[in-house]
Amino acid sequence: MMLMSRLSVLAIVTAAALPLSAWAQQPAAAPKAPKPTVAAAQKVVQIIGADKAKAKSYCDIAALGEQLDAAAQKKDEKKMDELSQKVDDLAQKVGPEYVALMNGLDDVDPDSKEGKEIGAVLEGLDKLCDAK
Repeated sequence: MMLMSRLSVLAIVTAAALPLSAWAQQPAAAPKAPKPTVAAAQKVVQIIGADKAKAKSYCDIAALGEQLDAAAQKKDEKKMDELSQKVDDLAQKVGPEYVALMNGLDDVDPDSKEGKEIGAVLEGLDKLCDAK
């Protein structure tokens, strides 16, 4: 999968996986996720790369992302909800740094210099999955 599309899919998958009940329970003035930085992406890659269980969970999320995209194209809401819950569960296993990074990607244009730099860093995670 191409890097930018992988970055976009991961951002969409993570956003779709956020439980609506969590949004409803947040106070109106709750701060949104911080805009990710290259340094934050590097930290996430390092954390996931150093932990086989987190790496497996990340790769499972990537695989579910492709399935979620297919379900979205078919407008299969039930399948999307099911897959989103699985992604949410796996994201928690990957860790809070990963969740924060993915949530913040909504604020990054993938075609911007910053978006391309973050995408290049996250390519290291894709290599973990390709090695399997």
